[in-house]
Amino acid sequence: DEKNPAVWFLDHNYVETMRDMFKKINAKEKVIGWYHNGPKLRSSDLQINELFKRYTPNPVLVVVDVQPKEIGLPTDAYFAVEEIHDDGTAATKTFEHVPTEIGAEEAEEIGVEHLLRDIKDNSTGTLATRISHQFSSLRGLSERLADIRAYLQKVLEGGLPVNSEIIQNLQDIFNLLPNLTIPEDAAAFTVQTNDQYALIYVSAMARSIIALHDLINNKIENREAERMADEKENEAKNASAAAVTDAAAGQTKAQTEETDMASK
Repeated sequence: DEKNPAVWFLDHNYVETMRDMFKKINAKEKVIGWYHNGPKLRSSDLQINELFKRYTPNPVLVVVDVQPKEIGLPTDAYFAVEEIHDDGTAATKTFEHVPTEIGAEEAEEIGVEHLLRDIKDNSTGTLATRISHQFSSLRGLSERLADIRAYLQKVLEGGLPVNSEIIQNLQDIFNLLPNLTIPEDAAAFTVQTNDQYALIYVSAMARSIIALHDLINNKIENREAERMADEKENEAKNASAAAVTDAAAGQTKAQTEETDMASK
C-alpha cells in the first residue's frame, strides 16, 4: 500500500506458477531471489525476503529502476545479513549491497536485438534517434572516464591501494586507442568522419524532399477528391431539381387538361 508501507501482499500462487513454467523450459534454472521496481529499498522488503526463503536459502533482492535518470545499470542487488550490535542488543537483519552485472546468453541476445528493431518511436526520426543514442553513449563514456580519473587520483594520493588487475585493464584500454599523433592516421579518421557526416546530411535532405513531395501529392489528391465530390453533389442537386421541375410541369399540364374538360 502506497499510503501504509506496512500493508503488503505476496502472491505465492503467481511465484510458484512462474517457477514451474521456467522449469519446463529449462530445468537447470533455479530461483535465486526476487525483485521490485523500487526505485529504493522499502520498509517491507525484509519481511518479503524472509518469505522467499521457502524457495531459496539466501534470496537476493534486485531493485530495478524502471525510469533511470543516470547512465549505467538501473539495478541494485542486496543480500540480507545479520548486523551485530556492540551494545549487546539482539542482532537485527539489514540489506548489504553487492555488485551486479547483467549478462545474457546468445539466444537471449538475438531475441532482444530483434525486439529492439521492432520498437520504433514514430514521434522522432531515425536521424534524431541515432543522435540521441550517440549523445547518451558519449555521456556514459564521460562518466566512466571521470570515475577512472578519480580512482587514479586516489591511488596517486595514497588513498587507495594499487590494484594490478585494474591497472592492466586500463593499460589494455589505452593500447586499443588510436594513435592520432601519426599524420596519416589523423587524416584517415578525418576523411572517414567527413564521409559519414556527408552521408547523414544527404540522407536527411533526401528524406525531407521525399516528405515534401508526399505532402504535395497528398494535397493534390485531396483537392481532386474534393472537386469530384463537389461535382457529384452538384449533379445530384441538378437531377433532383430537374425531377421536381418535371413533376411540377406534369402537374400543371394535368390541371390544364382538367380545366379544358370542365369548360367543354
